Amino acid sequence: MQISLEPLFLSLKVGFVCLGLHLVFGVLLGYYLSRANGLVATICDICVTLPLVFPPIALGYFLLVLFGKYGMLGFLDLLFSFEAVVLASFIAGLPLVVKPIESAFSERTKTLELVSFTLGRSWLDTFIFISLPCIIKTLITALFLGFARSIGEVGITLLIGGNIIGKTETISLAIYNAALSAEYEIAGFYAMILGGVALAIFLILRVLQKPNL
Repeated sequence: MQISLEPLFLSLKVGFVCLGLHLVFGVLLGYYLSRANGLVATICDICVTLPLVFPPIALGYFLLVLFGKYGMLGFLDLLFSFEAVVLASFIAGLPLVVKPIESAFSERTKTLELVSFTLGRSWLDTFIFISLPCIIKTLITALFLGFARSIGEVGITLLIGGNIIGKTETISLAIYNAALSAEYEIAGFYAMILGGVALAIFLILRVLQKPNL
C-alpha cells in the first residue's frame, strides 16, 4: 500500500460540500427548532440529534437498508458514491451545527425580532439583518465543528459509501484500511494529517471564544 493524498482531497471536498449544506440547512433547522413546538418539531429534533447518541455503524446500517436496492429510497441509486459519502458526513455533522444555533436563536434574538416586526420589517429582512448578525459568532463556531466532524466521519461512511479505494475512501477510512493491512507508518501519516486539521480547527475555535471578537 502506498501513500496517496487522494483520501485527503476527497475528505476536504466532502467537508466543504457539507459546510455549504450545513450553512443552509443547519441555520434553517436551528431557527425552526428554536421557534416551533409540537409533534413535527419533536420528530425533527429527534432526527437531528440522533447521530449524537446513536452508534454511527448502526445508523449507517439503517441508511444502507433505506437506500438499498429494495429500500424505500433505493430508486435514488445513491449507495457507494461520492453523494453517499457527502450524505454520511452531512448527517454526522448536522447536530453539532443545529444545536448551538438553536440555542443561540432561543436566547438572543426573540425580543429583537418582535421589535423589528413591530416596526414593520418583514420576516426575511429581520432574519437576514437582525437575527443572523446576532448569532454570527455561534454560527461560525458551529460550522467549524460540523466541518471537523464531517471530515472525520467513519462509521456511516463505511456502510453507505462502501470504502472504495480511489472513489469513496476518505482519510479516516484510509487510516482504517492502513491499520487493517498492518501498514502502521501509512496509518500514522494519515492520522497526523487529520490530527493537524483538528488542531487547526481547535485553535480557530479558541480564538473565536475570546470576548473581544
